[in-house]
Amino acid sequence: MINVAIDGPAGAGKSTIAKAAAKELGFIYVDTGALYRTVALNAIQKGADVKNENEVKASLEGVKIELKHENDAQKVYLDGEDVSSKIRTPEISMGASDVSKYPYVREFLLSLQRNIAKSNNVIMDGRDIATVVLPNADVKIFLFASPEKRAERRYKELIEKGENVTFDEVLDDVNKRDYQDSHREIAPLKPCNESVMADTSEMSLEESVKYIMDIIKEKMN
Repeated sequence: MINVAIDGPAGAGKSTIAKAAAKELGFIYVDTGALYRTVALNAIQKGADVKNENEVKASLEGVKIELKHENDAQKVYLDGEDVSSKIRTPEISMGASDVSKYPYVREFLLSLQRNIAKSNNVIMDGRDIATVVLPNADVKIFLFASPEKRAERRYKELIEKGENVTFDEVLDDVNKRDYQDSHREIAPLKPCNESVMADTSEMSLEESVKYIMDIIKEKMN
């Protein structure tokens, strides 16, 4: 099996780029961020405080989270309900950053992620794929872009969805998320020594996908 690990900060375009590359290569795409978002959604729906590890842990008792691939798209199920769109809000995004700090949550999701990679050719993206989840991945990429460029992309996305936000609010969220993700004690966001550093700040989506595809193909040869 060929495993590709793509790490990087929030809003770097990891999911969109990884998804396109996986489709091109015929690999399965695994968005691990969606799993953490689902844990956050579950906690919030149950009235748990995402900043309280014990409450989040208690909210996961008996919970079933599944990743399914339907019509070339990844769907996330929480206890049988498709929550793929419910997890894409700024509140859930910040909640995901909170719950991802907890060792229990990371352990809870680790075997699910590794089992998918064990039996499939995958491109998996997240914050600690190359460093923790798939340390033996065949290809490791750290994908990033400037905070301003990432905020700009996210802002456009939210406006198109009809969200009432300002650019400054989105940039503030991006900076907060970066700080949280890179300063957490458990599996902080950082490139590993073998990661290829890929800066897509000045690239279009098409250019970014081609750039990542070229890195993968070169490493696989």
